[in-house]
Amino acid sequence: MADFGHELWFGAFLTPDAAGHHRIVRQAVLADEIGLDIIGIQDHPYLPAFLDTWTLLSTLAGRTERVRLFPDVVTLPLRPPAVLARAAASLDILSGGRVELGLGSGAFWDGIAAMGGPRRSPGEAVDALEEAIAVLRALWTPGDEGVRLDGRHYRLEGARPGPFPRIRSGCGSARTSGACWS
Repeated sequence: MADFGHELWFGAFLTPDAAGHHRIVRQAVLADEIGLDIIGIQDHPYLPAFLDTWTLLSTLAGRTERVRLFPDVVTLPLRPPAVLARAAASLDILSGGRVELGLGSGAFWDGIAAMGGPRRSPGEAVDALEEAIAVLRALWTPGDEGVRLDGRHYRLEGARPGPFPRIRSGCGSARTSGACWS
């Protein structure tokens, strides 16, 4: 087995089916109780049968005590990274540091376009992902100045940094390397 420099986590991938919302909450509570490490919720906001991922993660954070939670993976074309930075950091703070972040560049372009998002080529999607990571890191870097980034896909025009995700123990500064905020 490869050593990626961190402990191995075991978890559950729960489908955010709106019709089964009580079941999802019960499964998350059970996962927390039996000692699983992480719960992933897919983010497909263009599917009408699915609950909104961030709303569901927030509900699960309130119903669990120790299990980590993450969107598996955020659909960046429909989740502006500046707003995502604030949402993810807020939930991380409110959950006691239990939020991880998985980013997706987009794949289901018909669904994304139907919701008003951009339709991107594979190359454009990767470029937008790179810009989104720069936005997240910039807004998680403390400072008194507003952040300015002029990307092709995302732009910041003086946005103030914060709130900041909790720093993981043994990680140093999540704001500088991003290594502790996954």
